[in-house]
Amino acid sequence: MKPTMMTYIQEEQATLAGIVSHYPNDLPVINDPANWLVMATGSSINAIMSAKFYVEKLTGVRISVVEPFHFQHYEKFDESVRIVIGVSQSGESTSTLNAIKHIRESYPVMTYGMTGNLNSELATTVDHVIDLEIGEEKVGYVTKGYIATIFKFMLLGVYTARINGLISSEQERAELDKLTAAVSCIPEVISATETFFKEWQEELTGSPRFTAIGYGPSIGVIKEMETKFAETIRVPSQGVELEAFMHGPYFEVNASHRMFFIDTPGIARERLMLLKSYEQKYTDYVYTLKLGQSDDPRTLAINAPVDEFIAPLLMVIPFQILAHHIAQAKGNNLPQRIFTDFGVAVKSKTKPGDFV
Repeated sequence: MKPTMMTYIQEEQATLAGIVSHYPNDLPVINDPANWLVMATGSSINAIMSAKFYVEKLTGVRISVVEPFHFQHYEKFDESVRIVIGVSQSGESTSTLNAIKHIRESYPVMTYGMTGNLNSELATTVDHVIDLEIGEEKVGYVTKGYIATIFKFMLLGVYTARINGLISSEQERAELDKLTAAVSCIPEVISATETFFKEWQEELTGSPRFTAIGYGPSIGVIKEMETKFAETIRVPSQGVELEAFMHGPYFEVNASHRMFFIDTPGIARERLMLLKSYEQKYTDYVYTLKLGQSDDPRTLAINAPVDEFIAPLLMVIPFQILAHHIAQAKGNNLPQRIFTDFGVAVKSKTKPGDFV
């Protein structure tokens, strides 16, 4: 039987448990953690945005996350940067490869690559390769690899903080325990999402448009919702930061609009709840992904012992599952490959993806 998105979602807990059991494995020793430049596209950039604030909080590093093509050709390189990290699950994203090669030729930097393919061009281009430890994910709509990218980048943050004396060994162990506790909650998240979908399947399948709204560490989550829903459900889908939504996009909301609010503890939560209450006056189709407990039937509660900085590791899983289930309910044949020549034709990949 061919694997599906759900095949790999069901493997996420075991994969992450294996990764943390190997810690620190192939994580590099970064002794100058002042300023990192991370280059990624698509789901990879969403994953790094999901982990960025956790790593910055632990290490004090300033992490700039950029789209590599635009950065290479239009932006100015900060010459104080000494650490450049390229992230590509396939290791064949041409813009990431070209930007790293350009920077290496021009500036005295150390380059690192995070990839699931140790035989890829990215792996042979950088000074140090970091294995995502996911094996080969044979479905193009990545799920397990996305979660592993968040997790491995978080672990890089923990390791960097400890080797630079920013946290003690005891604090390092405490952080690893927090991440392990989050991983142990994945089956419960999957189960809760399955129940949620069964309850609201008709509404979700009939949606002409989706919007997800969040803030802070949830930015990566809403952008991955945008990516996954567009790839699979194939209706207009957008992930909009809370403040940005309140300065224009709210004008498009109408009675058919399906909206997801990402409810995590944080400085902007009150404003998020005010916006949610306001939009409920204009559409009945308002759903919430909440960290914690809830009696609201339109709220998918993620009852896990994590804070807002680790929450993206779990909060994205419902969107992965919903993307698969809604697409399937709409009759979208995800195993049937489409646009197979796209990556090579537009020079975004060095070779076609090897997917089922």
